[in-house]
Amino acid sequence: MAIVRRSQKRDAILRLMRSTKCHPSADWIYQQLKEQYPNLSLGTVYRNLNQLSEQHIIRRVGVIQGQERFDADTYPHAHFVCNRCGTVMDLPDCAPSEQDIQALGKQYGFMVEGHEFNLRGLCQDCKHHITLEESAS
Repeated sequence: MAIVRRSQKRDAILRLMRSTKCHPSADWIYQQLKEQYPNLSLGTVYRNLNQLSEQHIIRRVGVIQGQERFDADTYPHAHFVCNRCGTVMDLPDCAPSEQDIQALGKQYGFMVEGHEFNLRGLCQDCKHHITLEESAS
Protein backbone atom coordinates (compact mmCIF):
# COMPACT_ATOMS: atom_id res chain seq x y z
CA MET A 1 0.00 0.00 0.00
CA ALA A 2 1.35 3.40 -0.97
CA ILE A 3 1.99 5.93 1.74
CA VAL A 4 -0.36 8.89 1.42
CA ARG A 5 0.87 12.32 2.37
CA ARG A 6 -1.14 14.30 4.86
CA SER A 7 -2.82 17.42 3.62
CA GLN A 8 -4.98 20.15 5.10
CA LYS A 9 -8.02 18.98 3.16
CA ARG A 10 -7.52 15.34 4.09
CA ASP A 11 -7.14 16.29 7.75
CA ALA A 12 -10.30 18.44 7.54
CA ILE A 13 -12.26 15.55 6.00
CA LEU A 14 -11.11 13.19 8.74
CA ARG A 15 -11.84 15.75 11.49
CA LEU A 16 -15.35 16.25 10.11
CA MET A 17 -15.89 12.49 9.85
CA ARG A 18 -14.85 12.05 13.48
CA SER A 19 -17.09 14.89 14.66
CA THR A 20 -20.36 13.44 13.35
CA LYS A 21 -22.48 10.36 13.91
CA CYS A 22 -24.46 10.82 10.67
CA HIS A 23 -22.46 8.38 8.50
CA PRO A 24 -21.86 11.01 5.81
CA SER A 25 -21.66 10.76 2.06
CA ALA A 26 -18.91 12.43 0.02
CA ASP A 27 -21.44 15.04 -1.10
CA TRP A 28 -22.39 15.88 2.51
CA ILE A 29 -18.71 16.26 3.43
CA TYR A 30 -18.11 18.44 0.37
CA GLN A 31 -21.08 20.68 1.28
CA GLN A 32 -19.81 21.05 4.86
CA LEU A 33 -16.24 21.97 3.85
CA LYS A 34 -16.58 23.93 0.60
CA GLU A 35 -16.96 27.32 2.35
CA GLN A 36 -13.80 26.76 4.39
CA TYR A 37 -11.93 25.31 1.38
CA PRO A 38 -13.28 27.10 -1.74
CA ASN A 39 -11.00 25.17 -4.11
CA LEU A 40 -12.09 21.79 -2.69
CA SER A 41 -13.57 19.51 -5.34
CA LEU A 42 -15.95 16.62 -4.92
CA GLY A 43 -13.31 14.46 -6.62
CA THR A 44 -10.81 15.39 -3.90
CA VAL A 45 -13.32 14.35 -1.24
CA TYR A 46 -13.94 11.00 -2.96
CA ARG A 47 -10.23 10.38 -3.45
CA ASN A 48 -9.47 11.08 0.21
CA LEU A 49 -12.38 8.96 1.46
CA ASN A 50 -11.15 6.07 -0.69
CA GLN A 51 -7.61 6.45 0.68
CA LEU A 52 -8.81 6.70 4.29
CA SER A 53 -10.96 3.61 3.75
CA GLU A 54 -8.13 1.63 2.13
CA GLN A 55 -5.93 2.48 5.15
CA HIS A 56 -8.73 1.34 7.51
CA ILE A 57 -8.88 4.79 9.12
CA ILE A 58 -12.59 4.98 8.21
CA ARG A 59 -14.96 2.33 6.90
CA ARG A 60 -17.56 2.13 4.18
CA VAL A 61 -21.13 1.55 5.32
CA GLY A 62 -22.56 0.91 1.85
CA VAL A 63 -24.63 2.65 -0.79
CA ILE A 64 -27.77 4.14 0.72
CA GLN A 65 -30.25 5.98 -1.47
CA GLY A 66 -27.69 6.17 -4.28
CA GLN A 67 -24.79 7.54 -2.21
CA GLU A 68 -21.97 5.66 -0.56
CA ARG A 69 -21.83 6.39 3.16
CA PHE A 70 -18.85 6.27 5.50
CA ASP A 71 -18.17 5.80 9.21
CA ALA A 72 -15.19 7.08 11.22
CA ASP A 73 -15.87 4.47 13.91
CA THR A 74 -13.82 1.46 12.79
CA TYR A 75 -14.55 -0.61 15.89
CA PRO A 76 -16.60 -3.67 14.78
CA HIS A 77 -20.28 -2.81 15.07
CA ALA A 78 -23.53 -3.21 13.17
CA HIS A 79 -25.71 -0.57 11.55
CA PHE A 80 -29.43 -0.07 11.10
CA VAL A 81 -30.40 1.57 7.80
CA CYS A 82 -33.84 3.06 7.28
CA ASN A 83 -35.23 2.09 3.88
CA ARG A 84 -37.44 5.18 3.77
CA CYS A 85 -35.32 8.15 4.92
CA GLY A 86 -31.80 6.70 4.65
CA THR A 87 -30.87 7.28 8.29
CA VAL A 88 -27.94 5.13 9.45
CA MET A 89 -27.62 4.29 13.14
CA ASP A 90 -24.83 2.52 14.98
CA LEU A 91 -25.73 -0.70 16.80
CA PRO A 92 -22.63 -1.23 18.92
CA ASP A 93 -23.82 -4.33 20.77
CA CYS A 94 -25.44 -6.13 17.86
CA ALA A 95 -22.62 -7.43 15.64
CA PRO A 96 -21.62 -11.11 15.63
CA SER A 97 -18.43 -11.82 17.56
CA GLU A 98 -15.14 -12.32 15.77
CA GLN A 99 -15.13 -15.92 17.07
CA ASP A 100 -18.56 -16.55 15.48
CA ILE A 101 -17.38 -15.12 12.17
CA GLN A 102 -14.21 -17.22 12.19
CA ALA A 103 -16.22 -20.32 13.14
CA LEU A 104 -18.44 -19.76 10.08
CA GLY A 105 -15.35 -19.52 7.91
CA LYS A 106 -14.01 -22.76 9.34
CA GLN A 107 -17.39 -24.51 8.99
CA TYR A 108 -17.76 -23.57 5.31
CA GLY A 109 -14.07 -23.65 4.37
CA PHE A 110 -13.43 -20.00 3.59
CA MET A 111 -11.10 -17.40 5.09
CA VAL A 112 -12.89 -14.36 6.48
CA GLU A 113 -11.03 -11.11 5.81
CA GLY A 114 -13.77 -8.75 6.92
CA HIS A 115 -17.48 -8.54 7.50
CA GLU A 116 -20.37 -6.08 7.69
CA PHE A 117 -23.60 -6.48 9.56
CA ASN A 118 -26.43 -4.16 8.55
CA LEU A 119 -30.08 -4.37 9.49
CA ARG A 120 -32.63 -2.66 7.24
CA GLY A 121 -36.17 -1.53 7.85
CA LEU A 122 -38.01 1.56 9.06
CA CYS A 123 -36.62 3.86 11.72
CA GLN A 124 -38.86 4.95 14.58
CA ASP A 125 -39.84 8.25 12.88
CA CYS A 126 -40.68 6.65 9.53
CA LYS A 127 -42.59 3.83 11.20
CA HIS A 128 -44.60 6.45 13.09
CA HIS A 129 -45.33 8.43 9.89
CA ILE A 130 -46.50 5.29 8.06
CA THR A 131 -48.77 4.41 10.99
CA LEU A 132 -50.24 7.93 10.86
CA GLU A 133 -50.70 7.72 7.07
CA GLU A 134 -52.43 4.34 7.36
CA SER A 135 -54.77 5.55 10.09
CA ALA A 136 -55.66 8.66 8.05
CA SER A 137 -56.74 6.62 5.01
